[in-house]
Order: sequence, then C-alpha cells, then structure tokens
Amino acid sequence: MLKEKYDPGFGKVIDWDIPLLDGYDYTFVQNVSSKPGSNHFRGIDNPSLIQEIENWSPDAILVFGWSFKSHLKLMRYFKGKKEIFFRGDSNLLDETNQNSFKTLIRRFFLSFIYRSVDKALYVGSNNKNYYSTHGLKDHQLVFAPHAIDNQRFSNGINGVTRLQIGIPNNAFVFLFAGKFEIKKNPHLLLDAFIKIANFNCHLILVGSGPLELAMKSKIATLPISLSNRIHFLPFQNQTSIPAIYQLCDVFVLPSQGPGETWGLSINEAMACSKPVLVSDQCGAAVDLVKKGKNGYIFNSNDGLDLLNKMEILSANHHDFSEMGTHSYQLIQPWNFDSICSTIEQLLV
Repeated sequence: MLKEKYDPGFGKVIDWDIPLLDGYDYTFVQNVSSKPGSNHFRGIDNPSLIQEIENWSPDAILVFGWSFKSHLKLMRYFKGKKEIFFRGDSNLLDETNQNSFKTLIRRFFLSFIYRSVDKALYVGSNNKNYYSTHGLKDHQLVFAPHAIDNQRFSNGINGVTRLQIGIPNNAFVFLFAGKFEIKKNPHLLLDAFIKIANFNCHLILVGSGPLELAMKSKIATLPISLSNRIHFLPFQNQTSIPAIYQLCDVFVLPSQGPGETWGLSINEAMACSKPVLVSDQCGAAVDLVKKGKNGYIFNSNDGLDLLNKMEILSANHHDFSEMGTHSYQLIQPWNFDSICSTIEQLLV
C-alpha cells in the first residue's frame, strides 16, 4: 500500500490524491536500504529482486533509471539473458565544458552502463542526443514521448477563481507552479516580474519549498501596489492542479538546473491550452516550444531576456487564444497511448 511521503523539494508530506496502481497487477519488493529513497544510489536496495524476476520469467524488463543499487545490479545480471528496455530522461544540458576531464570520465562510465541496454526509450530530442553520445546506436533508440494525462488536464475542473484571490478578470496573469527550489529558479521570475512596467500584470506562484520564506520576505518589502499583484497559492494536488492553470494567460518555467531533465509542468500547461515561457535549460523546450507560435524560450538565468519575453507576451494579450490553441495541438501526440504502443511493438 502506498503511503504519504515527505517530499524534500516541496518541504512537506505529500499524499497524492489520484491512485496510480488501480487496474494493474503489481508486487512491491522489499527495500532494505537504511535510508530509503529515490534521491541517492543506495536508497533502493532490493536483495530479492532478481530472484523474484526470475520466478516470474518475463520476456523483457523495463528499467526506469540506472542510478540505484538494485537497478544497476539488475541490468548487469540480466544482460544477454533478457531483453533490457531502458527509460530515463537525462540530457547533456548541464554540461558546461564537454571536454573537461570529469565529463570524459563520466561519459566513459555511462557508455559502460548502457552496454547492458538493448533498447532505450527516449523521451525527446535532448534525451536522444544523450543516449547517442553515450554509445547507443540509432537502431537501439525508440521514441516514447514524455507525457501526462492530456485529457484530464484539458477537461479541467472548477476551482478557485481570479476574483477569489484578488485578480481582476481583465488582468494579464503569469503562473509558476512547482517546487520553490534552486533548480526551478522561481526567484528569477519574481525579480523579472517586479520590473515589468505593465501595471495590469499579476503573478501567481503555486507550490512550496525551501525558497518560499525568502520569496515572501522579499515581497513584504515591496510597495503595496506591487505586492498586491503577486499571489501565493499552496501546493495543489493532482485533482486540483488543472483548474490552477486556467487562472493564467501564460505559464512560466524559469528552471536553471542542474537536473531539469524535462519539466512536465510544460506538458500540463499546454494540455490546458496555455502559452508557455520556459528557459533553455528545460529538456522539453526544444521539442515543445515553438517561437511565437505557442510561446518563447529564454536564456537560462538571464533575467533581462526573461523580462523582455514577458513584456512581449503581456503586450500582445489578443494573440493568446491562438497561441493556446497551438499549445493544445502540439501536445496531443505526446500522450500515454504513444508510450504504450511503443512498448507493445517492441514485444512483438
């Protein structure tokens, strides 16, 4: 049985309100790690895993990520015995110096790891480039897009309204939804918004995390005429988040990394027919954002570039219905059915 869990990124205990296992046959394997978790190599340690898989006798094994003790051991053990399908979303965006000694050593190590993989299910262009760089051949790479439940987000639900949180219906609204952490870089968005000359603009910041107190402290020092246009909403669970996206005109993801391998909130906003403004450090940017069509990409950690893009967007309010439609259309092929179909074809 899945239980509520403390999430260090959100800084609170999370109990997801949509069941993920209903309708599936599944087995939990005992984890003997003294510090269980998916944030470090020894956090997933299942001594019985290989024997349980042997007993079940699958035709192929789909592994999500290699950087856990059990996953790496499994891949090495079943190499050449079972087909190993691998799925991850890593990219090379964090590599600032590709010729550094550290980078070369890491590439050598990862090339060794991926020799155990028969097929890699890449989630997008940056992820495909990552696999190719580490020795996987074109015939081993199969597209299985990063996806969310597009229909659930596009249908939406009734939720809090603009007026209920103090935003006029005719205002122009930017939205950030996620963890208030360094990787997501919400401070950059806040600083850029403070400089916007358009006094009809509002900013909604949804979530929680270690940067929350500092952000609220900064807002407390601002003139009331400005601070009243910045709105914090608490963490939203899965059933309520689709309605939150409907509050905005543009969704912004200002991530700087390291480790912003994709940014699934971009998918979510696009499924809600919203234009998007995202940093080039987001793995999804190159695939999902088409300049001037459904949004813009700005240079990571470049507050001036972000501000310029925000002012361009807020000055062209009348274009947003069409941009939102482009977002909705672009995200439709990035769906769960495509992932399932890819895996089924590999098993034929």
